[in-house]
Amino acid sequence: MGLTGKLVCHGAECECQYGVMPDKLVVTTQSKRYINDPEGSEKLMATDKEIGQPFEKKTFGQCKLQPTPGGYKPCQPMITQWTEFYDKVKLDDNGGYPLLEGSKATCAISGAPCVSITFHGQTGEPSESSFEEAEEDVISQVNPVINFKDIGKYNPYQNINVK
Repeated sequence: MGLTGKLVCHGAECECQYGVMPDKLVVTTQSKRYINDPEGSEKLMATDKEIGQPFEKKTFGQCKLQPTPGGYKPCQPMITQWTEFYDKVKLDDNGGYPLLEGSKATCAISGAPCVSITFHGQTGEPSESSFEEAEEDVISQVNPVINFKDIGKYNPYQNINVK
């Protein structure tokens, strides 16, 4: 099976197929490996060692697997394992393998992989090279004010006369 997708980091959005709301992944099993975080202070890489209750709110709302006469019991996820992680790299820090956006977690209540990652947590930050490598047609559609042919040619002081 070919595993693909972006690496997952602290703050990734997750959902359970039996829950009613999303929650965010909290990385607590390692504190040295950062991704997509120039300052190295927020986006710790998530690994398959994020088990137990590795979520910000520690709930996906109500659990549809636990009906009650008045609705459903509150979800209290208990992650027992992750599958479909990147097994080509193992972190020395916690012995874990990096999670990918296609990774799934098994909850003790369901006994099967039911928690998926809906957003990996990484965010793009454009840099100068982003514009250098961008296709002119695409950028002109996104931002019609930019004319790539004139970049570097325009002199903002050309019509100012100093006496």
